Amino acid sequence: MEQRVTITVADGVADVRLNRADKMNALDPAMFAGINDAIAQLAGMKDVRVAVLSGEGRAFCAGLDMASMAGGGSGNDLAARSHGLANAPQNVAWGWRELPMPVIAAVHGVAMGGGFQVMSGADIRIVHPATRMSIRETYWGLVPDMAGVALWRTLARDDVLRELTYTAREFSGAEALGYGFATRLDEEPRTAALALAREIAGRNPQAVRASKRLYNLAADADAAAVLRAESAEQIALLRSPNQIEAVRANMEKRAAVFAD
Repeated sequence: MEQRVTITVADGVADVRLNRADKMNALDPAMFAGINDAIAQLAGMKDVRVAVLSGEGRAFCAGLDMASMAGGGSGNDLAARSHGLANAPQNVAWGWRELPMPVIAAVHGVAMGGGFQVMSGADIRIVHPATRMSIRETYWGLVPDMAGVALWRTLARDDVLRELTYTAREFSGAEALGYGFATRLDEEPRTAALALAREIAGRNPQAVRASKRLYNLAADADAAAVLRAESAEQIALLRSPNQIEAVRANMEKRAAVFAD
């Protein structure tokens, strides 16, 4: 079977590709397994400072492959917390949020239903303005259940989420920017995402990972917990070798050389 997800690493950037172009990278059991395997692999790659997630071919991800998923899973499958907080289907979106390094999604063509939820797990989403998008689940008589609800609450207004979910209507990448789902628009989202990834990879990787931990915490924690976490992360960074290198490189006007 063709590898559903590929990972290529260069200069601290992992180029992660959904690799089912003939089906617009739709989610079948093998794609679910491939994404979860890729997330697990990335979690242990200390040399990866940033990951870029994109889709081969004409689309990012068209959502569930309804034909291949016709058998469906059981309620027990969905109830099982097989990946920490999440079940296996939820982890294909939530898992990107839990990775230690930032994840940038480059989105083009189509991002529907489950594909829209996968995109939403990224830290940053660069989207082609003509991308077709939808929170599609009520079209099939279902609810979003691949971590979308947990992820979208920090992106879009509550009333916008309700309207898009209740109607299952399609919207564009340009509209997604206004709603809060897209970080920015670009005619070449993957090119832009890789360029941004290289920029981030040039920063102290320990500081970048610490920043991600802080923003992940901020979604749920009260102010006191966030303030304590800020202090703890800063204490760990102060006068560490990479932090000293960042200062020296800036003073000497050269590219920093960081240890992973």
